[in-house]
Amino acid sequence: MEVARVLHMNKGSGDTSYAKNSTVQSKILSIAKPMMDEGILKIVEKSPESMGIADLGCSAGPNCLGVIMEIVDVIHARCCTLSQFSPELRLFLNDLFNNDFNNIFASLPTFYNQIRKEKGSHFGPCYISAVPGSFYGRLFPTNSLHFIHSSSSLHWLSQVPKGLNSNNESGVEVINKGKLYLSKSSSECVVEAYLDQFEKDFGVFLSSRAEELVTNGRMVLSFMGRTSPDPTADESCYQWELLATALMAMVSEGLIEEEKVDSFNAPYYAPCPEEIKKVVEKEGSFVLENVEAFPVDWDGGAVDYDHHQYTTVAELSRARGQRVAKTIRAVVESMLGDHFGTHILDDLFNRYQHIVAHYLSHASTKYINLVLSLRRKEKSTTTTVAANQ
Repeated sequence: MEVARVLHMNKGSGDTSYAKNSTVQSKILSIAKPMMDEGILKIVEKSPESMGIADLGCSAGPNCLGVIMEIVDVIHARCCTLSQFSPELRLFLNDLFNNDFNNIFASLPTFYNQIRKEKGSHFGPCYISAVPGSFYGRLFPTNSLHFIHSSSSLHWLSQVPKGLNSNNESGVEVINKGKLYLSKSSSECVVEAYLDQFEKDFGVFLSSRAEELVTNGRMVLSFMGRTSPDPTADESCYQWELLATALMAMVSEGLIEEEKVDSFNAPYYAPCPEEIKKVVEKEGSFVLENVEAFPVDWDGGAVDYDHHQYTTVAELSRARGQRVAKTIRAVVESMLGDHFGTHILDDLFNRYQHIVAHYLSHASTKYINLVLSLRRKEKSTTTTVAANQ
């Protein structure tokens, strides 16, 4: 799988779109907001004339410009408190090449009008631009950024880990048979392959951002992880286990070839804090000032359905199962459609929602969201990381 080509959130504003099914990601943004605000304030207090700010893995829909508006609000409020002019803001929105940037661009006139109405004509100016490409490599000029934000993105790897399929005299040996990601039955070599890919990718991410950030520039990163040292813990991978169950049910009915399931491995990894600290220390450019873990309901703790209308736990579980299935579909449909064909998707996620509903009727597994705050150390002469081509 060419992740940079294939992976994108569902486009548009339809029933299965990311814009309509990103409650979990919105919840995660609200969790990380205090740490994000603190990082921005530390930059503003240095009174820069111009601030470079990047949102990496911005996606589209309401969450995208919502993050930018929150950043603008914090900067405006602090400048008013300090009785100082606001800096010029260079705001960069980054995601992979197939992201729905047109959805973002169509919302910009309303965004700019809101800034002028709420902050006045003397605020800014604000320059917003899109920077498509993988954040596993250089994206911006040297020393051009003061603050970097990324939410719900860094759990995606640059590629499927190598070594999950091996060639021998009898053909290709499938090492992670019947699974989409790590599970309790995964062999140690599969676990090691995933960890190795995460360490490589996160190291490249840090070294790339180290070139682009000014000294004492800051990053706040939020992504799926785990608190358990066990990478196969339910909190980090059970949503994939249930999706594999739905696919294998279709295999048993002759709707999908088993080899198709065996050959799919998600380019995803949910690290624990210790694994993150190890990479940060090894790369050496940043001080990890804080890392916190927060549990998040699989449906984002959605509040737009009335719990009182459901008379049984089963009814509530069905509603939650449908919400979870739509959320997962909005995120992974591009990869599954590319690998299995789009014709299976409606059937697959209908099965998945029932499997999830049954599971949630007796279980309380939550996602674990990790939030990191990092500061760029004093710079020395280093070798520049190559830019994306």
